[in-house]
Amino acid sequence: MTPDISVYTLTPERIAASLAAVVALTGAVIGGLALARAAGRVGVGYGRRGAVAALVMGPIGLVVGGVVVATADGGLGTGNGLGGGVVAMVVGLIGMTLGGLALARSRRTA
Repeated sequence: MTPDISVYTLTPERIAASLAAVVALTGAVIGGLALARAAGRVGVGYGRRGAVAALVMGPIGLVVGGVVVATADGGLGTGNGLGGGVVAMVVGLIGMTLGGLALARSRRTA
């Protein structure tokens, strides 16, 4: 039996899940800005490079989050990073979608 882990304890799994969520969130934000740029709503911005960055960062967050979820031994609140892994997967999918839409729009307008 494992000892109880405090809510504030940073386990390696929690750190990996948090980093994956941050990478995925960064990709989603960049993808959103690139989509706004491709739609002509923002003057100077990311555009095509932002779409590619979102398409790179989104899958990284998705895969790392998936690995954390797949290797978690317990449920939520056990210190295995399960919650952060699920968040990273969802936000990674959002980032990939935004990046793909921005890339498609930048190809149409170019």
